[in-house]
Amino acid sequence: MEKNTTRPQSFVGTVVKTAMKDTATVRVDRYVKHPKYKKYRTLSKKYLVHNPGNTVQVGDKVTIVAVRPISKMKRFAIKD
Repeated sequence: MEKNTTRPQSFVGTVVKTAMKDTATVRVDRYVKHPKYKKYRTLSKKYLVHNPGNTVQVGDKVTIVAVRPISKMKRFAIKD
């Protein structure tokens, strides 16, 4: 019997805000092609990320991974 292991969802993004305690806001950009017009565009989404000890600064490039729900909006944590 094969053991099927899955990796948690992960993204690479840029820290845009660190005003909250143990939380950072990370913007993740995606480069996608429009289905009808075939033009490429950048779509972005912001995630609230668990940042224990406030270790990251605005402008840092970080990798975030999915974790158990930490609060109402936080579902990701910064990967070391």
